Amino acid sequence: MADKGRYLLLQDLEIYQLAREISRRAWRIYEALHWQDKKVMGDQFLTASDSVGANLTEGYYRFHFLDKIKFYYNSRGSLAESRDYWIELLAERGKVNEQDRIEFVNVGNEYAKKLNGFIKNTYKVSQKHKNTN
Repeated sequence: MADKGRYLLLQDLEIYQLAREISRRAWRIYEALHWQDKKVMGDQFLTASDSVGANLTEGYYRFHFLDKIKFYYNSRGSLAESRDYWIELLAERGKVNEQDRIEFVNVGNEYAKKLNGFIKNTYKVSQKHKNTN
């Protein structure tokens, strides 16, 4: 909470901004693909990339702490799918240039670090809340 009784807006959090950056980079890569590559690999890459932020957002607005964490885990899974599988497959098949691949992976790695800390902090808060009730 920012001030007593006032919650931080999701959009103000660095983790959210990183998730949006993942989506922006994925969209630029996707737009450059030929229509057949979009159909075969690009659509799944873009869906997984956008799901990173979508799951973060859904979890952030859930009421129960463990429900929040479940969605954060889903976000981490979507990140792994887009960063560790699809972007590498696109690169292996010569569909994305090396600089774009590296930048996408780097943003994903930064997001992963922040997300792991976010999950850990959410769990700590849940334990503190549990002990006060």
